[in-house]
Amino acid sequence: MIEAWITQLRKGLLEYCVLTVLSKGESYGYEIISALGNFAEFSVTESTIYPILARLRQEKYLKVRDMPSELGPTRRYFSLTAIGKVRLAEMNNHLKKIDSAISQLKSTTPKDNSP
Repeated sequence: MIEAWITQLRKGLLEYCVLTVLSKGESYGYEIISALGNFAEFSVTESTIYPILARLRQEKYLKVRDMPSELGPTRRYFSLTAIGKVRLAEMNNHLKKIDSAISQLKSTTPKDNSP
């Protein structure tokens, strides 16, 4: 079933996507959800994104700043820490290696296993 595979792939990529969004600058949760929602493949809800943000903060990849909002409750802004930037660079490097390996795998000639 392709849906199960797609779900697992998305789960593995969402942390990377959140860090990538934040590499462009400080943002609050709804802005991150909206940025990801621009791509159907990464459309998420608050119940998906806030646990990721909390975990990334706990792991010291993100820092948080609370700001009053004229439109409602206080907004919590997230940004990358120095180690968050390093983590994203490591992820970018690894994804390049994976992309290269997959490209090579797809382009290799299959072995002829006939008797």
